[in-house]
Amino acid sequence: MVVDDHPMWREAVARDLAEAGHEVVATAGEGRAAVRIAAAARPRVAVVDLQLPDISGVEVTRHLAAADPPVRVLVLSASGEQQDVLEAVKAGATGYLLKSAGREEFLDAVRRTAAGDAVFTPGLAGLVLGEYRRLAAAPAREDDDAPRLTDRETEVLRLVAKGLTYKQIAERLVLSHRTVQNHVQNTLGKLQLHNRVELVRYAIEKGLDEE
Repeated sequence: MVVDDHPMWREAVARDLAEAGHEVVATAGEGRAAVRIAAAARPRVAVVDLQLPDISGVEVTRHLAAADPPVRVLVLSASGEQQDVLEAVKAGATGYLLKSAGREEFLDAVRRTAAGDAVFTPGLAGLVLGEYRRLAAAPAREDDDAPRLTDRETEVLRLVAKGLTYKQIAERLVLSHRTVQNHVQNTLGKLQLHNRVELVRYAIEKGLDEE
């Protein structure tokens, strides 16, 4: 699904996706319409602009990420401002790409977003991880009722936090790609998280990326 208030840009993005073999189930030029249409069209991935005429792309992202099943959101924006990036990620965006990206970079980002990878324009990933580390440094309340992960789930989570792709994790642990995906999905469910970005944040907060 493509959400952008500029018709020519929206149509161009949808055309690029279709030509690359993706099924574009819907397009929208306004935020509220996007949320309403997504409930019926049930896209797996939504490419969302931040600047929309009614509600913001961040608000759209929040709605889509909280849907059942959740929609993976790739923000495609002209803004690389820190506040915009962090607000989008905190709302549940799986990735954030600048509109200056090339066609192949965009299509690769869509494929990786569909696979659950955290995708960012170069330079923005460090910004996001830096913010998570800052949050992780704040005192945290220990919760005795925290979900218990298996040793394998913890091992996969640690490698996710280090930035490895599912394929790399599968090769490292001598597992199938599907098994790694299942471990990640189970971990997301146990921790009540929505996407891989939130999973990385959790792992960093627990210090798993440094082990």
